[in-house]
Amino acid sequence: MSYNSYKQHRKSKKQLNFIFEQEIKVLVIHYSCESFYDIKEGRSPRITSIAVRNLQNGQTRSFSIHQIAEAQKVSFQSISDRYDSLECDMLTNFFDFVDNHRENYWLHWNMRDINYGFAALEHRFEALVEKKPKFVIPDNAKYDLARILIGIYGVKYIGHPRLQKIMNKNDITSLNFLDGKEEASAFENERYVELHQSTLRKVDVLCNLADRAHSGRLKTNASWWQTHGSHIRGAVECCRNHPIYFLLTVIITIIGLLKFIDII
Repeated sequence: MSYNSYKQHRKSKKQLNFIFEQEIKVLVIHYSCESFYDIKEGRSPRITSIAVRNLQNGQTRSFSIHQIAEAQKVSFQSISDRYDSLECDMLTNFFDFVDNHRENYWLHWNMRDINYGFAALEHRFEALVEKKPKFVIPDNAKYDLARILIGIYGVKYIGHPRLQKIMNKNDITSLNFLDGKEEASAFENERYVELHQSTLRKVDVLCNLADRAHSGRLKTNASWWQTHGSHIRGAVECCRNHPIYFLLTVIITIIGLLKFIDII
């Protein structure tokens, strides 16, 4: 591990510790959407459901197409015909929720760009509502668990697809969990409830992984040296930040001062 990698390890550990120090204010988010690759006309993917879970108490809010349709007395068979208006109402509800949680932190998995991320949600809202959301989550309130785990354990800590592989490594059940291809198939076949259940399952999984990583119980393919750093400078930094190092420094300083006094 290079010194830069060691610094990234420390930074990621610090971020994870901060998340759990503030866990009552941390909201874990995931969403499902139409496949990026099957859209022919160049528009952005439709959003099907969003789940938001409080890291501390597990309370979960969800926003989904089929729930909006049920509330508006739209038949399941008619959802595809009214998708734009239903998605618009769903995203309006979601961004109202965001506006009411301006002081919160958001933990996510790879929600980083316009293809899949907060920017994609904002873009869909603007495209459908024709105005910007009242409040946009600032970047310094977003924490990417996928990147944090890479920072702590190294890029080879698990194989691809990482989320499914790390679940298997830690014996976390995949009940209701859909991978990318399965989600695309579910959307094409209008199985919106399955997409919603998968989204709910994924925020639960992210909470589970974050807790295991924070408590040191997460199983990975990384060796101890890959995780903690074998580079000599990293080892020195470990020592320098250990309380015993500080104590030894104080003792050595005192001894040096005493000897200097004796010489005088």
